[in-house]
Amino acid sequence: MRALMRELKHPERAFKSILIAGTNGKGSVSAYLDEGLRAASLRVGRYTSPHLIDIRERVTVSGRNIGPAAFERLVLEVRDASERLVEKRILPAHPNHFEILTAVAFLFFRENKVDIAVLEVGLGGRLDATNVASPLVSTIVSIDFDHEEFLGRTLTAIAREKAGVVRRGRKVVMGPMPRAAREAIVSIARARGATIVPSHKGVTLHDDAADGALDVRTPMGAYAGVRPLPGAHQRTNLVVAIRSLEALSEAGITLDLDRAVPAMSRAEWPGRLERLEGRPPFLLDGAHNPAGAKALAAYLREEGTPHVLVFGAMRDKHVDEMASELFPLARRVIATRVRMKRAATTAYLFEVGRKLGVSAFEEASISRAVARAARAARPGDGVTEGGDGHGLL
Repeated sequence: MRALMRELKHPERAFKSILIAGTNGKGSVSAYLDEGLRAASLRVGRYTSPHLIDIRERVTVSGRNIGPAAFERLVLEVRDASERLVEKRILPAHPNHFEILTAVAFLFFRENKVDIAVLEVGLGGRLDATNVASPLVSTIVSIDFDHEEFLGRTLTAIAREKAGVVRRGRKVVMGPMPRAAREAIVSIARARGATIVPSHKGVTLHDDAADGALDVRTPMGAYAGVRPLPGAHQRTNLVVAIRSLEALSEAGITLDLDRAVPAMSRAEWPGRLERLEGRPPFLLDGAHNPAGAKALAAYLREEGTPHVLVFGAMRDKHVDEMASELFPLARRVIATRVRMKRAATTAYLFEVGRKLGVSAFEEASISRAVARAARAARPGDGVTEGGDGHGLL
C-alpha cells in the first residue's frame, strides 16, 4: 500500500484524518463524526465499509457518494499505477479489492480538497490499508472476537492488531472494552508516547426526553439534547464519538463543539437497527459477530415486541453463538442464505436451532424468507432480519 501511495504521489498526505478502529461500532462512530464535523463548516470525506447497496456508498464528501464517472476514472488510475508497479517488480501482484478502494478514496478526497477525512479501518489496524494515513487522532471503539483467523485467538492479540492505528505523541480515544484488551492497548500507547483518552472516564449521561435524547457532560464540556442511534449500545458509541471530536479539537481542528456535538443527532447508519414501517414493520440489522448479536438481542428484549426472525450468516462466523442470542427471543425463526459460497446452509442453521430447542423453518431464497415472515407475523408482531451483514439485508 505504501508503494502504491508513492506511485500516486501520496494522496493520503493531502488532508488531515482520524482513524476509527475496533470490532464493532466503527461505522456508527464514523457517521456521528461525519455529521459533527460537517456541522462545524468543515469539508469532510468519509470512508467506510462494507456497503449495503452501491459500492460508492463507501466514499463520500460532504455527505454525497462519489459519482459513477469519478469512481470509474479513479479505479482506472489506481489500476494503471498498480500495473506500473507490477511491471517494475516493485509489487509482486496487484493490490486487493480493499486496497484499491482505499486508494480511490484518498485520491477523491485529495481532488475535493477535504479538510479532514473520517477513515474507518477495514480489518484489524496494523496491516490495514487505511493505516498508511497519518491521523491526528486514533479511535478504538471496541474489542471483541471476530476475524480470529487473521487477528489472533485472544482479546490481547486482537487488541494488539487494532492498536496498529496508535501514533506516537498523539491521542487515542479508547471505548469500553475487556481488561485484557485495554491493557494491551495502553501498553502499546505508552511505548509510543501516545496519550490514552478513556472515552467514558468522567462522563455522565442524563436522559433528556422521551425521544431518547441525552444530556452529555464530559471533562471538556456539556452538551444538551443529543440523540443517539437506536439501541443501548449506541449511547456508548455516541460518547466515543463525542470524545473523539473533542480530541480533534485539542489536536488543532478548529470547530465549535457546542454546534458540532448536537449535530450528531442527525447521524444515520442504514442496516443497523433500521426500522421500515409497514404491516408488519421490519427491523434490519447486520449483526455479524457475537457482540453484534448481543446488542441486537438487548434491543429486542428492551423493545419487547413479539417478532419473527429471518436469519442468515456466513459459515465461518460464530453462528452458534449468534443464534443462541437471537433464536430463543423469536416467536418463529426462518433460516435463509445469501448467494455466496461462504454462506451457511439453511440445513446447518436448522440444526443449530434444533440444538437450541428452537424450530427453524428453511427458505433458501431471501425473498421467499421475507415473504414467509410477513405472512407468519401476527397483528402487533414485527419481523427482524438479522445475521451476518454480507448482503443479507
